[in-house]
Amino acid sequence: MKYPEVIHHGAGDGVTGSCHELRVCADHRLLIDCGVFQGEEAALIGRLCGSASAIDFDVSLLKLLIITHVHADHIGRIPELLASGFKGPILCSEPSAKLLPVMLEDSLRLNPRYDSQSIERCLKQVERRIIALPFDTWFDVIKAPEAHCRVRLQRAGHVLGSAYVECDLIYTHTEAPYRVVFSGDLGSSHMPILPEPRSPERADLLVLESTYGDRLHEDRATRQARLEAVIDRALLDHGTVLIPAFSIGRTQELLYEIEDILHQRALSCRVEDGCDASLPVNWPQLPVILDSPLAEQMTRIYQAFDELWDEEGAARVKEGRKPLGFRQLITVDTHAKHLQVVNYLASTGRPAIVIAGHGMCAGGRVVNYLKAMLGDPRHNVVFVGYQAKGTPGAAIQKYGAVGGYVELDKERYPIKAGIETLGGYSAHADQHELVKFVTGMAQWPARIRLVHGESEARKKLGQVLERQYRAQSKTVHIE
Repeated sequence: MKYPEVIHHGAGDGVTGSCHELRVCADHRLLIDCGVFQGEEAALIGRLCGSASAIDFDVSLLKLLIITHVHADHIGRIPELLASGFKGPILCSEPSAKLLPVMLEDSLRLNPRYDSQSIERCLKQVERRIIALPFDTWFDVIKAPEAHCRVRLQRAGHVLGSAYVECDLIYTHTEAPYRVVFSGDLGSSHMPILPEPRSPERADLLVLESTYGDRLHEDRATRQARLEAVIDRALLDHGTVLIPAFSIGRTQELLYEIEDILHQRALSCRVEDGCDASLPVNWPQLPVILDSPLAEQMTRIYQAFDELWDEEGAARVKEGRKPLGFRQLITVDTHAKHLQVVNYLASTGRPAIVIAGHGMCAGGRVVNYLKAMLGDPRHNVVFVGYQAKGTPGAAIQKYGAVGGYVELDKERYPIKAGIETLGGYSAHADQHELVKFVTGMAQWPARIRLVHGESEARKKLGQVLERQYRAQSKTVHIE
């Protein structure tokens, strides 16, 4: 067998379940991510293997696990990996080291196969094995007689702590290191809080995500203005603006942009010596309610790592502003308080912005808001993320405009509230940005393996990359 070799145990020909094995030599292997399958892929894997979280590969030669970031489709199979006998350390960035146990605990508590004691045992195992690595620093991880391996994490800009992984492999029969780069999930340009990723210097083999390899995103530079306009329109109805959002990434971006809208409106009021009485609500007094204990935890960790924010975010902090903890932000911790807030807003119609999980309305506290508010035209639901086929969020988008209904917890709820969808909030790089990641290298990779994408996305991204190579009289093997 020729080394190095990359084997995929997830996301090789789909979008979820990211899990890539790098075989350095006969007796030494490492794993990049160990995520759970989701959606239709989970149903298919479940039919074939009995469980979408099963570990169906040999772990005896695995020396370590490297985590690119803490989304479930990249970490969700870690408990099963440990149960299968994996004994090695878990390497990740410093922010991910803080986020990983929190995200795993939330996931395990939703899994009926785990009780409180087994969850506690699993989390203790994970915490003992985590080794937090700073960005942009090489670390030796394998030293075998026939091969050495060192790794380096670089910022990927997808969510806090996200990284792409550079692996240098040095063999006794070669002079220069062979470099394999695993992109993980790459962030996009014009995203708030985190800087966009910079290309690596080089790669011999690039394992590249292709989630949006077949499309370009909506203009991100104007998305805050569009968010402000959408909320303004919604507030004309004198009710609640409900924004379903996932706990990490999207929620923090929304808070960051809403804080800036509030800041600019407050400045305008001071300049004019009074706010415009014709507006439906006084923005500087508008309550912003974060109703998700997990999102609150994630937000605190984002705040603790503000040294990793981009220049604009750092400047706001230096000015004394609190982009993720502003005065009007109200957090809801207990379930009892959550029910009080739902009942109060549903009955009074007081203007407010509520950000609540789950992003696709398939569970979490947002469901109680939807049950209480969907039937009232005073309220508005604003979607800022993709709604997967078959989820309640997708049904609300589809049938809201025609006065239809959605099924929540096996009951039908008529949709009379206003429904808006705001694009430009994907945390993934689009086709142009994925190509830029490749062509930004000083030495373009001779081999590119496209993963983490549907077949059409992989196909179209591969075609665009091949054209780029031909235009520069370069050759590439795309797998």
